Amino acid sequence: MTVNGKQGLAIGSILAALVLVVLDSAIANIALPTIAQSLHTTAAHSVWVITAYQVALVMALLPCAALGESLGLRRVYVTGVAIFTLASLCCTFSPSLPVLAAARFIQGLGGAAIMALGLALMRLVVPPDQLGAAIGWNALTAGLSSAFGPTIGAMLLSRLSWPWLFAINIPLGVVVLAATRALPREAGTGRALDFLSAVLNAATFTSLVLGAELLPARPVWGCVLLVAAALAMTALIRREHPKPAPLIPLDLLRAGSFRLSVIASICCFAGMAVGMIALPFYMEHSLGMTPFRTGVYMTPWPLTVAVAAPVAGRLADRLSTAWMCAAGGAVLMAGLGIAALWPLKGNPAPLLLTNVVCGMGFGLFQVPNNRNMLLAAPRERTGAAGGMQGTARQTGLTLGSVSMTLLFSAAPLAVAPRIGLAIASVLALSAGLVSALRSGVRVQVLPRD
Repeated sequence: MTVNGKQGLAIGSILAALVLVVLDSAIANIALPTIAQSLHTTAAHSVWVITAYQVALVMALLPCAALGESLGLRRVYVTGVAIFTLASLCCTFSPSLPVLAAARFIQGLGGAAIMALGLALMRLVVPPDQLGAAIGWNALTAGLSSAFGPTIGAMLLSRLSWPWLFAINIPLGVVVLAATRALPREAGTGRALDFLSAVLNAATFTSLVLGAELLPARPVWGCVLLVAAALAMTALIRREHPKPAPLIPLDLLRAGSFRLSVIASICCFAGMAVGMIALPFYMEHSLGMTPFRTGVYMTPWPLTVAVAAPVAGRLADRLSTAWMCAAGGAVLMAGLGIAALWPLKGNPAPLLLTNVVCGMGFGLFQVPNNRNMLLAAPRERTGAAGGMQGTARQTGLTLGSVSMTLLFSAAPLAVAPRIGLAIASVLALSAGLVSALRSGVRVQVLPRD
């Protein structure tokens, strides 16, 4: 992919902001035990450091996309980076868990703008015939950040206190803010954001995430929240249905190619989440591996995604994305299925290979699927497409996490991980089959203005 100086700086700002968000999430996860001890709280309560961020992220993705279309993608994106950076400063000096959770919630709002609009801005920066390659670099950046985030966090915690984990975001955020000057300044539509629709959207996804987390331990409250999520979603769809540019992009979902890409994305991310949860439990509880060794065995998955993604990006600009996604889903299914069925007999070495296969399949699927979602949308709805891509990702991850939580509640720990891997394999196969259906749906790749 050939780029000039300003174009390279714009792409660099998008990738650096992605590092900011992904690295922060990976580091925050590993820091929970230390934070709980330092702030004199329980392990269960410390999880709110993660939950508050996730709730804010999922509830704000679509509103941030709508604001981006209304006010201009760059303006909302830069605001998101600024909010994330300032919230990191608040996290650094948080004196208690409630303050830290509130700061993490604000961080999630900033992260939502970054996640919703990053790929949308990438579409404006590069020509359509190079978009696949650009998305490949995006996936490479996310994969490397995910792979090395826990290691970086562990190294920092071995020498510094936990507030430094958030403090490192501040200089990086300042650098990203300076680089965003190279992003294209396109005027927004000026379309007002429907406040009631935004509230219904927040109620839907907040109830969904909290209900899913409460379902195993408090099934009554979990079911109440899930019913509330369904009612809020129904009201939101009825309110937004007549609009030409709805908050939930119903106009885009009416197009077969976009709709199938969203469904496939949810299936694939759900399968990935189930696999990434089941494998560590399988290694530690069934095979007796130490947490450190488990981490080493898990690292090939994100690393292979990072390696495969740029290659998949270049291929996606030349080959059928439907069949590429179908092949990626099949490869991911094979990796997860082999991990579930292979008789290891006390030798975990084959799991290194299965994780490489899983990473290859996921990388082969993710890049062309994201490319198709962006190019299946008209240029003026690029923000909505990016927001829906992030929402599909978070929905899949939530469904995968809930599936494993329910499975752990219903099956003995000795067998639950392998059952989970089999379920993940079926979800990956479903993603591939849904993608194959797109082969008969024509996608119009819109030229640059």
